[in-house]
Amino acid sequence: MASAPFPPVAASAASAPPRLAPRHPFAAAAASRRSSLSFRPAAPRRPVLLPPRSSAVAANTLRCTHRRAVSPRSRRRAQGLGAASALAASAWGAGEEKGGCLSCFPKSRRGRSGLARFAPCALPHASGVSFRSRLSGFKVRPSHILCAAGPDEPHVASPTWSDTSLDTPDMDHAISKEELEDVLNTPLPEHPKLIRGQLKNGLRYLILPNKVPANRFEAHMEVHVGSIDEEEDEQGIAHMIEHVAFLGSKKREKLLGTGARSNAYTDFHHTVFHIHSPTKTKEYGEDLLPSVLDALNEIAFHPKFSSSRVEKERRAILSELQMMNTIEYRVDCQLLQHLHSENKLSNRFPIGLEEQIHKWDPDKIRRFHERWYYPANTTLYLVGEIDDIPRAVREIEAVFEHTLSENEGNLVLSSSPFGAMASLFAPKLPGGFAANLSGEKSPATDKIKPVKRERQAVRPPVEHKWSLPGVSQDAKPPAIFQHELIQSFSINMFCKIPVSKVQTYKDLRSVLMKRIFLSALHFRINTRYKSSNPPFTSVELDHSDSGREGCTVTTLTVTAEPQNWRSAIKVAVHEVRRLKEFGVTMGEMTRYMDALIKDSEQLAMMIDSVPSVDNLDFIMESDALGHTVMDQLQGHESLLGVAETVTLEEVNTVGAEVLEFISDFGKPNAPLPAAIVACVPRMVHVDGVGETEFEIYPEEITEAIKSGLEEPIYPEPELEVPKELITQSELDELKLQHKPSFVPLTKEENVVKVFDSETGIAQRRLSNGISVNYKITQNEARVGVMRLIVGGGRATEDSESKGSVIVGVRTLSEGGCVGNFSREQVELFCVNNLINCSLESNEEFIFMEFRFALRDNGMRAAFQLLHMVLEHNVWLEDAFDRATQLYLSYYRSIPKSLERSTAHKLMLAMLNHDERFVEPSPHSLQKLTLQSVKDAVMNQFVGGNMEVSIVGDFTEEEVESCVLDYLGTVRAASSPNTEERIEKISFRPFPSDVHFQQVYIKDTDERACAYIAGPAPNRWGFATEGNDLFNVIQRSDADGKRRIDVRSHPLFFGITLSLLAEIINSRLFTTVRDSMGLTYDVSLELNLFDKLDLGWYVIAVTSTPSKVHKAVDACKGVLRGLHSSRIVERELDRAKRTLLMKHEAETKTNAYWLGLLAHLQSSSVPRKDVSCIKELTTLYESATIEDLYLAYEHLKVDDSSLFACIGIAGAEAGEDTNDEEPDMDLHGMAPMGGRGFSTMTRPTT
Repeated sequence: MASAPFPPVAASAASAPPRLAPRHPFAAAAASRRSSLSFRPAAPRRPVLLPPRSSAVAANTLRCTHRRAVSPRSRRRAQGLGAASALAASAWGAGEEKGGCLSCFPKSRRGRSGLARFAPCALPHASGVSFRSRLSGFKVRPSHILCAAGPDEPHVASPTWSDTSLDTPDMDHAISKEELEDVLNTPLPEHPKLIRGQLKNGLRYLILPNKVPANRFEAHMEVHVGSIDEEEDEQGIAHMIEHVAFLGSKKREKLLGTGARSNAYTDFHHTVFHIHSPTKTKEYGEDLLPSVLDALNEIAFHPKFSSSRVEKERRAILSELQMMNTIEYRVDCQLLQHLHSENKLSNRFPIGLEEQIHKWDPDKIRRFHERWYYPANTTLYLVGEIDDIPRAVREIEAVFEHTLSENEGNLVLSSSPFGAMASLFAPKLPGGFAANLSGEKSPATDKIKPVKRERQAVRPPVEHKWSLPGVSQDAKPPAIFQHELIQSFSINMFCKIPVSKVQTYKDLRSVLMKRIFLSALHFRINTRYKSSNPPFTSVELDHSDSGREGCTVTTLTVTAEPQNWRSAIKVAVHEVRRLKEFGVTMGEMTRYMDALIKDSEQLAMMIDSVPSVDNLDFIMESDALGHTVMDQLQGHESLLGVAETVTLEEVNTVGAEVLEFISDFGKPNAPLPAAIVACVPRMVHVDGVGETEFEIYPEEITEAIKSGLEEPIYPEPELEVPKELITQSELDELKLQHKPSFVPLTKEENVVKVFDSETGIAQRRLSNGISVNYKITQNEARVGVMRLIVGGGRATEDSESKGSVIVGVRTLSEGGCVGNFSREQVELFCVNNLINCSLESNEEFIFMEFRFALRDNGMRAAFQLLHMVLEHNVWLEDAFDRATQLYLSYYRSIPKSLERSTAHKLMLAMLNHDERFVEPSPHSLQKLTLQSVKDAVMNQFVGGNMEVSIVGDFTEEEVESCVLDYLGTVRAASSPNTEERIEKISFRPFPSDVHFQQVYIKDTDERACAYIAGPAPNRWGFATEGNDLFNVIQRSDADGKRRIDVRSHPLFFGITLSLLAEIINSRLFTTVRDSMGLTYDVSLELNLFDKLDLGWYVIAVTSTPSKVHKAVDACKGVLRGLHSSRIVERELDRAKRTLLMKHEAETKTNAYWLGLLAHLQSSSVPRKDVSCIKELTTLYESATIEDLYLAYEHLKVDDSSLFACIGIAGAEAGEDTNDEEPDMDLHGMAPMGGRGFSTMTRPTT
């Protein structure tokens, strides 16, 4: 799971729903619809998978992360949509919004592991719209108008759409189609605060003042060159320049210690260098903007291509190439190769080709840089707390105005640097520049002066074959990619069309109608087919613009068990055809229109709390696509205006066009799919037979598609959606029966409410034993979050019930029913009330999380749902079957993943084969029953064992009313003694033959990774066997002189170990990666439990088979070298700045406060109280090097405590050694294909 800034539930899927980069009303609408539909976790918990480190664990605050992308699926990231086009970028199913660029981009943040889920942090944690004024013929209902409000006045909008208002706008007089068309062709308003400019040398700049986070700004230098601009012998050179220029910059290095963070990435069409910086230095208050701009100037225009730096980055990139070459990456490459088979996008992946990377010398790299790195081919973006815009412009001019005239002059008389593509890129300039580029001579070459080169007009510069009706081209047969590491069947049907720029209200209206149409399709497919053995694992429909690929792509992705692939395809295409033929119903249109409007309004109210990086990403991609950039308020007003004109007939017409490439497949003049690609395993498990070869042919796929389209279809029936889950009369009866009230927090003191004025935290306890913490904050306008934490988790599983808790939680969420309401009704109730909900479990806790809008009784709706889950949960046999099959499939896929199989073996060795910390085995799954998993979960859901925390922009009266009404009426029950039920957890004693192990996997490509782990205390100073380490800590003489007694504070180990992790990470990067060149990706993470009396650390390193053993030894050397190479004050200060800066930024988010509130009243975490939150900053500031070494003594790094496992993949891989896992008999358990964990490779942070 994503390493969160708050460890109590750090292994959860997320504390808040996924945020789309733009944070634009329309973009949020696209994402939140998917999230709100999900009453279940997005994917099974992956306790042993060690996915990429999150940005919370940085080896160095200025080190290069190189976020990349490689998949068409990455276009789901709504950052790629300007104006409102993110509405059309829905990515359905279990997929998540992901970002990055195309050479090595990050994995999903969902998959944090039990091995590594702790970030180094002590505590987890108004403008009017002209369009509306032109609608003189419309009677605009006041309730639909969002007015600019004062600081304490909520925005007012309550769109309740009637069938009449949706189908035909109210009018004072009839308006003709011509008049409406004229109105809709009005341009959308431009962002009122966005400043654009251009220097004399052609460099463009954009500046946007933004106050979140406070006292910081983002500076991104975008160079319009990427892998698509490389010649045949230059594949990967754009990425190489990014590395050399970025990591070789001395001026960038000088920013270390200021609190700045920097990074860089390369994709198909651009290279971006970015710095996230404070506005001023902490010590002297000096303005940092000039230094940041100077660093970017050096990086982009004045890099030093020294032989030593080139060789160092060559090693790093070769290691990076092997690191990212997972089967997911290879699948993505296959999809892109077939989707763009007609152009260079199919064979210009930014990471490059290994054989070419070995060859380039500094001169060749320098020539590519001279060809493309010039001011007119770059754009500078500044977003953040920039109060003095004229001054910022002057700083930009001072740094960049006279840049690179020498390069432009040198290129004038040279032979064409563009090769065969000179005529495409070179501007038709007078004199001799264009002639020289094309190889012709100019009579005036001896007199020619340097000519300013212009930015390329088309990005990326490729031609596409479009999937348009009536376009004559030969249909391509389905392509099949078969590999031994693929676990399940998946098929992708692609349609590729030109990008429709969103610049007018008509464009926005079209996007809105597509969004409504596709919302209906997603809901229909993912709710109708819920049975014990569904024909598919997931069906996703993505329709989105891609700036990096220069096109709009619609993708239907179907995943299934290999033996069910035909049925899965038939169901998906059958439902598509049904929607295309009959369209959405009026009820569906009303429902999704209302939800989109509510989402839009919600983000309009949050206009002043959007992070700078989100705004910046949105602007960058919008510019790449040619979309109009609006702010959140403009976007909402524009959406309201066009929504009034939308009709049901038009929605169905526009939506049907999107699906024609599927619904009319095989018909004359139908748009041809750009590609159909199936990714399938080589071998599959067959009951009674074992592993057999999987055979599939292109003509079989074509036949399955046609067969599904021929199935009879029927119209969609209307579904009744509940307006409330608990009626007022039912609530009155509950209150009369249970008499809810607040009671004293402790038996010793007669205090019914504790309020801390410094933090704003209030604590309450209900008469049924449920503890409640809440904090009122305006961090996110009219938004609230809530988390229920139930003590116990997987630790309560015994030897006869392994997997019962994790399967039980999944069963409950898979069912999705409460009381008499079906799953469909519950999900639509969430849609209507803008509720995002997830239910998860980890080793220590079960937790349920909600995000809700505080409008139209949204908070009461969320509390109603929580009440129904606690009191009227429904356990279904088919949901249990699906959950069991899911974990069975996940277990079976472990041997096909190098990282997961290596981590799995390490965890079993370190924790004495304790299955509570890994996936349940097939043998354990076979023992489970619906009743056993229900008991395992519900025995933990008792009053005294539950704590609820709420954070948001509500009033005290609102939150306490909801708490009393819906939590106070939950039946009381005595808390079981869960501690007595937890079987002993221990590390394997030394000596054993499994302290060092190896894993071998057969693969066509060579790769290697390793994990090194050992014991650590938990966050509160308890070690194995319950030893209290505070009993052995020696007080320092300096304690009396410090502002706080660090060594006696409950958070001593949480603080010091998190600082140690920062320092060790920095040393790992400097030593193992930078100096020794043994890896591209290495980091240490801590897993510090709150309730269990243990923790551990883990170092993850990727390498090559020839270097991985040296890399492991080097990591051990760094880990153990803190005594021989002692920590210095400079290292400690940098670690403090990093963690304090992160803490300060995160306190502006509701999700972080949820983590801080966790366990304040938990009897199983007795050392946590409000002082741990209030004193967090002081504790960091007061920690000394001696404190860190005191904590370091309790990190077990000696040979008898340390465990290591090396994983090697390749064609010549040997057999596993020291494998303790028995060969389970899997008969009777049919495999179930999964979607895969991510289409993205992992980041280095």
